[in-house]
Amino acid sequence: MVSSTRERQNIVEGIFAIHKPPFLTSAAVLRNLQTHFNPSTIFSPWLRSERARLKRADARRRRINQLQVKLGHGGTLDPLATGVLIVGVGRGTKCLQRFLECTKTYECIVLFGAATDSYDAMGQVVSRAEYAHVTQRKVEEALERFRGKIMQKPPVFSALRVGGKRMYEFARAGVEVPEVKAREVEVKELEMVEWLEGGCHDFHWPKEEVDNAEKIRPANITGIRDVKDDENTEETKDPKRRREGMEGVDVCVFEAASQFKRAKMEVEPDMSGALPVKETLIKSNCLPMQENVPAPSSLRPFENRPNPPAARLRMTVTSGFYVRSLCHDLGLAVNSLGLMSSLIRSRQGNYELGRNVLEYEDLEKGEDVWGPKVKSALEEFMTSEGWEAEDVLAEDKELES
Repeated sequence: MVSSTRERQNIVEGIFAIHKPPFLTSAAVLRNLQTHFNPSTIFSPWLRSERARLKRADARRRRINQLQVKLGHGGTLDPLATGVLIVGVGRGTKCLQRFLECTKTYECIVLFGAATDSYDAMGQVVSRAEYAHVTQRKVEEALERFRGKIMQKPPVFSALRVGGKRMYEFARAGVEVPEVKAREVEVKELEMVEWLEGGCHDFHWPKEEVDNAEKIRPANITGIRDVKDDENTEETKDPKRRREGMEGVDVCVFEAASQFKRAKMEVEPDMSGALPVKETLIKSNCLPMQENVPAPSSLRPFENRPNPPAARLRMTVTSGFYVRSLCHDLGLAVNSLGLMSSLIRSRQGNYELGRNVLEYEDLEKGEDVWGPKVKSALEEFMTSEGWEAEDVLAEDKELES
């Protein structure tokens, strides 16, 4: 005998964390998650519930048919960076703001002797400086200036908008970059965990140089003028000098509705501090600098010194902090230049690598591997929030009895 039955299935939503790999934007990670979540049995109850809601609201059929699991991330990681990426699902996207306000722990490599337009190893070298005098002791002494509450400017080459235009657009056009006021951030912990002498590590300046030394003037990159002049400026001597602060927002949500165009997912959102770098360009630009590569005339004095020192730093910071800016400012503080060569976010809020963060590789192992981990993390978050588990009628199933 065949009979039709109706089952009820629980809707799972909330927050979990994933380990973002290098050379992917945070938005690209969400796109890949959607390709796995949309056909998943775990999220089919959420999709059915949302479709029913849209039908009751007389939404367009196309919007209903093209519905995807609603995802968002709280706290953009630059493409170069790896580590904890907070992901919101469904109702969880409304909780992402709190993860901007929580503390985060990072580990980075700062490489001395050169500065790039983006303050990191994905940019183009715009200036070089002497680094033979940069020692472990000098760097450790300089770090003291960056502990506690300090005033920090976002990188000039960021996606932050000023007057309706992104900051990097001003800089690359070779025009005066509008003044962006520093904001107060707090560095709760900052330590050097490893000193890397020149020639004893594999970190290198980017091989890309500015095509025209006049197009991107060093003076347009915050703090880079003449390094000797910078040594005695108030900003370089005391980064804790107070200025009027500004608030930053770093939440990205992938709307469930079909109106969220795929083209908009190709770059980080405007309110993000991350650079909208095309992924196809990232890998090639992070390769070690090749020997005997012709450089603009303004860069040639130091082309025969390929072994700058580096330092591995670990820090716990508050919302709105730019590790790229720290590396840049630290280079100036030791009368040289600096750039961020690698970055790992090891902790954000209560999510920590190796403890409660989904490994990105698990996605390719199938839902049998990643499914229980994601579901468990979401259910745990729902419990902590006091959310009652909603359920939805399953589709009709023909069962034999």
